Amino acid sequence: MAKAFIFPGQGSQAVGMGKALHDAFQPARAVFAEVDDALSQPLSTLMFEGPETELTLTANAQPALMAVSLAAIRALEAECGLDLARDAAFVAGHSLGEYSALAAAGALTVSDTARLLRIRGDAMQKAVPVGEGAMAALLGAELDQARAIAQEAAAIGVCQVANDNGGGQVVLSGAKGAIEKAIDIAKEKGIKRAVLLPVSAPFHCALMQPAADAMREALAGAAIGAPRAPVVANVTAEPVTDPEAIRRLLVEQVTGAVRWRECVAYMANHGVTKFVECGSGKVLAGLLKRIAPQAAGISVGSPADFDAYRAFA
Repeated sequence: MAKAFIFPGQGSQAVGMGKALHDAFQPARAVFAEVDDALSQPLSTLMFEGPETELTLTANAQPALMAVSLAAIRALEAECGLDLARDAAFVAGHSLGEYSALAAAGALTVSDTARLLRIRGDAMQKAVPVGEGAMAALLGAELDQARAIAQEAAAIGVCQVANDNGGGQVVLSGAKGAIEKAIDIAKEKGIKRAVLLPVSAPFHCALMQPAADAMREALAGAAIGAPRAPVVANVTAEPVTDPEAIRRLLVEQVTGAVRWRECVAYMANHGVTKFVECGSGKVLAGLLKRIAPQAAGISVGSPADFDAYRAFA
């Protein structure tokens, strides 16, 4: 039974995340120390102690979530004999989680990943002035419906599908006025629920082009190797192993939609029956039930999850 290892994105952060891994496992402590050193910042202290307002800043949340994911992977390698080259049919991550997947699979070093995510977070936050962009979740909407709503709302500003999370959960992103218009259109069309999201910027839409340009420059100088397991890319929903293709897709990802439903479906349709979510929270495992109900999923983010992982694996 093939397994895939998946990595969460922004929104899964919480004060205290990773602390139990840090206290229990030396390889996890090494990851947190490496990230702190790479950023010249005691990010681990912020993760473990807060304040939440600082942790949720995009520039902090992105490398912090990656650190927890990689701490979980390193602990699984040391304690449970995990070998992604042997045990993973695929790896994948939601938005910033794609960087975690690449680091886990050895395509990027942990230090380089932390630095790239700091640049990414800063650039995303600066791309659009606060208050000019927005995101909205359409609950009970299928992708075609969401695209039609976005296209209609785009008459007054940028409005695009940002995330197709599956199970009738699609997220739109763009100019604030256009997103508010999309919410009104969705309600008129009988969509179950349409709500603004509490985010600091309109991620994964054309307004993020300045951030994409910043990442093109940053990634041009990054050392990227072939991953030990194929990475199912957000923007294509297909596996990639070529370093130059990975570099290009990470740039496209900044303005492109996260095709998570299709990513999971691809893996499930290519033999994956078990998904292991590594890192903070259980968001992706929850989505799994709505995308590939025939598959089993487990989340590993603390030492308490390791016995369940051993039984699961």
